[in-house]
Amino acid sequence: MIKAVRGAEPTGLPAEPERARPGTVVVIGGGMAGLVAARTLLARGLRVTVLEASDRFGGTVDSRTLGGFQLDSGAESFSTRSATVPALAGELGLGDRIVAPDATGAWVQLPGGDLRASAHPLPNSGILGIPADPSDPTISAILGRAGSLRAAQDGVLTVGPLATRPRVSLGELVRTRMGEDVLTRLVAPVAGGVFSADPDDLDVDSVAPGLRATMGRLGSLGAAAGALRRAAPAGAAVGGLVGGIAQLRDALVHRLREDGADLRTNEHVSGLARSGTGWIVTTDHSALTRHLPADAVLVATEGRAAVDLLAPALPALAEERPDPVPGVALVTLIVDVPELDARPRGTGVLVARGVEGVAAKALTHATAKWAWLRDQAGPGSHVLRLSFGRVGDEPTAVGLATPDDVLYRHALSDASALLGVPIGEPDVLDWDVVRWAGALPHASVGHRDRVARIRDLVAERSASLAVTGGWLAGTGLVAVIDDARVRADALAEALAGADPTPTV
Repeated sequence: MIKAVRGAEPTGLPAEPERARPGTVVVIGGGMAGLVAARTLLARGLRVTVLEASDRFGGTVDSRTLGGFQLDSGAESFSTRSATVPALAGELGLGDRIVAPDATGAWVQLPGGDLRASAHPLPNSGILGIPADPSDPTISAILGRAGSLRAAQDGVLTVGPLATRPRVSLGELVRTRMGEDVLTRLVAPVAGGVFSADPDDLDVDSVAPGLRATMGRLGSLGAAAGALRRAAPAGAAVGGLVGGIAQLRDALVHRLREDGADLRTNEHVSGLARSGTGWIVTTDHSALTRHLPADAVLVATEGRAAVDLLAPALPALAEERPDPVPGVALVTLIVDVPELDARPRGTGVLVARGVEGVAAKALTHATAKWAWLRDQAGPGSHVLRLSFGRVGDEPTAVGLATPDDVLYRHALSDASALLGVPIGEPDVLDWDVVRWAGALPHASVGHRDRVARIRDLVAERSASLAVTGGWLAGTGLVAVIDDARVRADALAEALAGADPTPTV
């Protein structure tokens, strides 16, 4: 992720700046959006330079070796509701590594005095925790009688304007149609685990495209959730790669270099300005300031850095600077606990807010979720990943700023409580903490309108400038990859039919 600072029109340019050959595009940001955009631009016959401020590429897609295992330290799965990621994996020679997770699915931990009695398997018939059939016994066990009766009203309530009114949150939709219990006991834990966000802050049309339109057509939210689930490709809703998702990043970087892209790390972009019909990108590298000319620029950083970089040339964009996004601390434990071979909580546990004695918001039992990792580990050895940090937490809550040793102790305690199996320090073979600060943007209410305004501002400035990234595209590899390709293709089209008149 690039660390761009507020830019300024470059002054005092050296007499001999780097020279750009015709058809040169500079991509600012070397996360997955930037890498995919660079690949798309190369395929269109353009020359590409990728500038990344950190010492590595991939953004939140990364890996490390722990306890003898090569493990993802960021994203570890992708949505299979689209062919986007499988297609990219196939292009990169990784198609035969795509696998589905264990079919047992995850559980939800609800508040209650007895943690074992208040843990339940999550339903898999709907989407985002929204049940297709609230009368299903597994749903009733989670909601209780009163909650189930209230959820069933969804089937008889008129749809009204909720299906078409602008600016509707996921929380408002679920609360209105199915009640507070469905929201807090099913949807909120899923939203917290997937988006690190409160359902009341999530734009429903961004996180569940087509849900409201389908509800309007079928007459109920449950029917719509079931229809979207059934319309998805057969199999699990998510997939992974044998060996980890970070292989996508590694293969992209390798292929880009093979195809002639100029990939640069530790390049801090400090300025972006028009120069004739093109652009000058100013960077700071090892105390050396450089000025790179380009015919076009694609900004693929996180949102706040992107706005800070572009605002000098697009003052109106400053009003669209996104709020800080939540950070997450991930604690991974490699343990020798044979009792976990039984996979007591399926592939992991999502934790509802208010569960006493548990600080983690989610636990992934990675060796239960992925057969390839289970085979590598062998009987008795297990990989557990716990995430800490929620939107709306108090500053003193366990999360991003908590010291490693404190997170480690919480992880041991929480894993024992959530899995119902005692896990102590003598059982730990290895552990580590990975922090992702500001790396989880989510689509707040009004997100689509905000994105449209930003796109319009950028387009009005120049057809040779584009912006992409998760802060605009949405959460998940599918959204990021799709948007990066669309923006890169549009930029290539603009260059192919470029108007030589400069924008001033």
